[in-house]
Amino acid sequence: MGVLVSEVALRPIEKADHDFLFDQMRDPESVRMAAFTAKDPDDRPAFDAHMAKIAARPDAVQFAVTLDGELVGSIGSFVMEGDTEVTYWIARPFWGRGIAGRALALLLERVPDRPVFGRAASDNAGSLRVLQRAGFVIVGTDSGFANARGAEIEETILRLDYSS
Repeated sequence: MGVLVSEVALRPIEKADHDFLFDQMRDPESVRMAAFTAKDPDDRPAFDAHMAKIAARPDAVQFAVTLDGELVGSIGSFVMEGDTEVTYWIARPFWGRGIAGRALALLLERVPDRPVFGRAASDNAGSLRVLQRAGFVIVGTDSGFANARGAEIEETILRLDYSS
C-alpha cells in the first residue's frame, strides 16, 4: 500500500477564486487570529477593491495556495515603507497540516528580496511558528489597532535575511 503525498503548489489567483477567498476571510476564528484584517470582513465591494488594488501594484505578488489542486488559501508579498513583507491566509479546515509553511517556502523561492519581513499578532502562535520554521527571526514588536479585535494589540515583527 502506497503513501498518499499531498502536494502544496502556488498558482496565479484567478477571478473565479475570489468567492472562496472572500468567504475564508470571513471565518470568525480565522479573522480573530489574523487580527489585522479589513474593517468589515463582510464588505464584498471593499474586498473586491482590495484585490484589484493588489493586482495593480507592481511591487506586490499574490498567489493562490492549492493542496492537490484544491484552493486552500492565498499567499503573497508586498512592499510597505520600503520593506518587503509576506502575508498568507490558509482556510481554517487546513490549519495544522504544514500547508502554510510549504507555501511560504515556495513563495520565498519566487521572491528573492532580502531582508523580507513577516508580522503576526503576538498571540498567534501558529503563524509565528510558520515564520520561524522558515528561518525568520524576531526583531521586535509593534502595536496597532486590530480591526478583528476592536483593540490595540501587540504584533511581532520577524525578518529573514540571506542565508549564510
